[in-house]
Amino acid sequence: MAHQIDRAEHTATVQTRVWIEEHAWLHRIFKSPDNTSPKFRFPDLLSACVSLAMTSDEGQRRLVEYLVTQLTLRDPRTERRSCDIWSAQFDQLMQAHRAPWNRFPNPMFELDHLSTACVALAMSLPDGEAVVLRQARTNLLARARASGLPVS
Repeated sequence: MAHQIDRAEHTATVQTRVWIEEHAWLHRIFKSPDNTSPKFRFPDLLSACVSLAMTSDEGQRRLVEYLVTQLTLRDPRTERRSCDIWSAQFDQLMQAHRAPWNRFPNPMFELDHLSTACVALAMSLPDGEAVVLRQARTNLLARARASGLPVS
């Protein structure tokens, strides 16, 4: 029998996919000696990348620019890997998926395109790994506050 907290944690994430190159980068961060106290897992790392891309108008502009100018030039048969994401950041992906720039008559980018582009934008930052780990900490604090934990 699963503990109640185990079920709650499982439903707090949603599964999506990320293209293989970006997934490998997330794996490098996961294995990095800088990923400690706490050690962030894939949902934390992918969610941090999504938060970084989606929380500002500039980030969203860069996301669309990357999708149109870079991702469309890559082989569409590129292998993908499953990757969990926290539901709050999945909601951000869904908002982008429903955005006017992703509706007819424009081409439609799928969720794996959006999540991959978020990771690619984080990869392009000069100190991308450190930025992602910082954002993962910020997201953890936000989840703690949202769940009612006392946070100073």
